[in-house]
Amino acid sequence: MQISVKTNARTQMIDITSQVKQTVKETGIRDGLVHVCSMHTTGAVTINENADPAVESDILKTINRVIPFDDNFRHMEGNSAAHIKVSLFGPSELIPLENGSMVLGTWQGIFFCEFDGPRTRRVNVKVIPG
Repeated sequence: MQISVKTNARTQMIDITSQVKQTVKETGIRDGLVHVCSMHTTGAVTINENADPAVESDILKTINRVIPFDDNFRHMEGNSAAHIKVSLFGPSELIPLENGSMVLGTWQGIFFCEFDGPRTRRVNVKVIPG
């Protein structure tokens, strides 16, 4: 199943935890693994704190400083920084599913990381019974 994520900035972290939970619930599967995967080469998926939005802004501030948008990259499309950021973050996460609930820590949420927006993105959610 796929969920749609609309971003509105060049770089942005969007908490998609509730959308993933709903998708998992719709499958009826109660135990196994949940694979959450970005369908894009310039958008990543990560798990991090979702209680304080300052964490998101600190992450984006740091990654944009470490990998600036304009650093004389050779890629003709002009979005090499986004590709590099996705390679560091990773395109997907694998989350245990027990008794119908994803096993996440108290402060953990699932984020779609936009590195070349704004765009409408697709995230694939696959529940693997186990």
